[in-house]
Amino acid sequence: MGKRVVITGLGAITPIGKNVKETWKGIENKKCGIDNITLFDTENFKTKLAAEVKQYNPLDYFDPKQAKRLDRSSQFAIIAAREAVGDSGISKENTDYNRVGIFVSSGIGGLITIQEQCEVNCVKGNKRVSPMFIPMSIANMPAGNVAIEFGFKGESISIVTACASSTHAIGEAYKTIKQGYEDVIIAGGTEASICSVGIAGFENMKALSNSIDKNRASIPFDKERNGFVMGEGAGILVLEELEHAQKRGAKIYAELVGFGATTDAYHITSPCPDGECGAKAMARALQDAKIEPKDIDYINAHGTSTHLNDLTETKAIKTVLGDESKNVMISSTKGNTGHLLGAAGAVEAIVCVKAIENQVVPPTINYKEKDEECDLDIVPNELRKSKLDVVMSNSLGFGGHNGCVVFRKFC
Repeated sequence: MGKRVVITGLGAITPIGKNVKETWKGIENKKCGIDNITLFDTENFKTKLAAEVKQYNPLDYFDPKQAKRLDRSSQFAIIAAREAVGDSGISKENTDYNRVGIFVSSGIGGLITIQEQCEVNCVKGNKRVSPMFIPMSIANMPAGNVAIEFGFKGESISIVTACASSTHAIGEAYKTIKQGYEDVIIAGGTEASICSVGIAGFENMKALSNSIDKNRASIPFDKERNGFVMGEGAGILVLEELEHAQKRGAKIYAELVGFGATTDAYHITSPCPDGECGAKAMARALQDAKIEPKDIDYINAHGTSTHLNDLTETKAIKTVLGDESKNVMISSTKGNTGHLLGAAGAVEAIVCVKAIENQVVPPTINYKEKDEECDLDIVPNELRKSKLDVVMSNSLGFGGHNGCVVFRKFC
């Protein structure tokens, strides 16, 4: 059966809040973190909007030397990890740091650093490329930097599966603790890809919304949806073996009871049209959790606001839940945060845990036009108070990577 895994710490920095408290308050207040891009000049771009972390100054968190040597993605990861670890109460007095793992993912890694140093190479020549270029840009560095920050010496990995990266990190951390290999794992994801080359790449593949109205840009499941809005930030959860958490008197937010993952094996960017493998990932998570479709109260959908994703995810939910799909509340919080790519699953997992804690379902904000093909109970525009015992979160990444985690109210 394996060991039980619980959530004992949460940390976040997002477009709607500098920490978990602010981020959750933003969800409750239906705050939209999308606005005009300020990180670069968008004059030559169709895309004008993104979900940036607002009023961010790295010197508020790091000394000048450290800030200069950390890509923005690693900075976000460390900030969120500091909050999560502090929230958990883990210390050298109550935890063996040799049995604390770090599973922190990024879908793209240090893209801002990559762009900056490629420009240096082209304009000033190869001798001027920073010796910190590689250590700042490679995708494993957020995990490595979090480990260095705290001195955690357990297993440290960074799973790169595009927009499913941090959900897979959480799921694999859950499996690792369940099998007894670690007592605690710092799990989640980070992303900072709002730069000209990042926006250009997604814009040219027709993935981004071209709306100039921030309240009609990221509109998951809305009939008028036309692309996603890029976000940035990080989400970190402290996963812990139950007996270890109880022994040290930790606060327990929720229990992680199921994880499922599959691959579409269909297309490098488009999801499989029938949603078959997304459904299988959810089915695997249900089987792992030993629960039935009728037990699911709420699903935080991947819900990117692209036509294909929302349609195929709807099909997947219907496939795996059958008639019960009519009774399950669904929402996407990407109208609040934009799409945080590799960090999306972690931030949305935190939203799920807070939903259980507060017994409310987050709304899909700015929803106006019903799409007959996405005929689920998507909880539009307003928080819904409801009994929440079991909550599911989906992530679907480029390359056909599907991940699903299931949380249960701890008892």
